[in-house]
Amino acid sequence: MHRNNTRATALMSALLLTVAACSDGESAAVPELPERICWGVFTADDIEPLMPTGKKAEMFSDPFVFDDEGTDSVTCNLDIDGRNGMGVDATRLDFEHQVDWSSWDAAEPKPIDVGQKGIIWSSGAGTHIACEPSTSTSDPGKYIQLYVSTDRSPDKKKLRAALPGLLQQLVTFTKRELNCP
Repeated sequence: MHRNNTRATALMSALLLTVAACSDGESAAVPELPERICWGVFTADDIEPLMPTGKKAEMFSDPFVFDDEGTDSVTCNLDIDGRNGMGVDATRLDFEHQVDWSSWDAAEPKPIDVGQKGIIWSSGAGTHIACEPSTSTSDPGKYIQLYVSTDRSPDKKKLRAALPGLLQQLVTFTKRELNCP
């Protein structure tokens, strides 16, 4: 009797696995991503493990240009099936005291050693760099506030481990593009 129960259990398990495998015809996967992402800062290989599954990826990006005619913020979004998969933002500020991460206080950010006063929270990381420090309280400088976030990542541990490196890539790119020290 015991052998028949074991055989029946094994047969039932095999049938359930077969039905589960055939039910949708294909397993869920991250859609094909652009080879270079967000101004060429990231590669598909950098980002793919952090993205949710879906059918279609689309990238929307402002040119990475700051000018004296009002462009003080640029963004890049990588959407998966029409919903944000990853957001990247760079904002030019005149004074360092304008850098403000208080909107992330509820996420209990922790400090990281990226840029100046870098922070990391469960779904993102941010920092700033000084391209041209202000010389007085009335003399504007050139500070760039940067962040990378993805709140739909299926693996929060992998995301948290990857965020400092991704943010460092963004810092390195920004310094190069804007000729910052």
